[in-house]
Amino acid sequence: MFMNFLRENRYAAGILTFLRLYVGWAWLSAGWGKITGEPFSAAGYLGGAVANPVESHGAVVYPTYVAFLEKFALPNAEVFSFMVAWGEFLVGLGLILGVFTTAAAFFGVMMNFAFMFAGTVSSNPLLVLISMFILAAGANAGRIGGDRWVLPYIKSKLTATNGNGKTKNTRPAAGMA
Repeated sequence: MFMNFLRENRYAAGILTFLRLYVGWAWLSAGWGKITGEPFSAAGYLGGAVANPVESHGAVVYPTYVAFLEKFALPNAEVFSFMVAWGEFLVGLGLILGVFTTAAAFFGVMMNFAFMFAGTVSSNPLLVLISMFILAAGANAGRIGGDRWVLPYIKSKLTATNGNGKTKNTRPAAGMA
């Protein structure tokens, strides 16, 4: 019953719009500051996460994640800096405009979890909690936004018909590309 409310109700769409704008502004402003401010480098953050991993009773809680940061992310800190800054900005933009809302919320949650695995709590749990409602609502979260037009357009292009009502295959057959 609650899922039907989230996914279909127009009042839920209004509530979700406010939640979406709140989370979107948090992401957009964080990303914009990194893009337009002083040159942003994630190297210090990554190095700190490796040097001070999340521990419980003297043992590292996420050893695989720490190894990923140390062996892959830190040597590629420049690429990760770019991805974090622009990822935050684009997630925020998608949520604020209501375009590809569920994808934007999903990638926002992925970044929130990456920050939490590195030991940063901050506003991440709150953003994850709100984003879960946006994800559960699906297309209704972007109903008052660009998804109202974008999603039907994409669906129409992916399920084009051939005039007699049957769906036309829009992809070439194997070997015919």
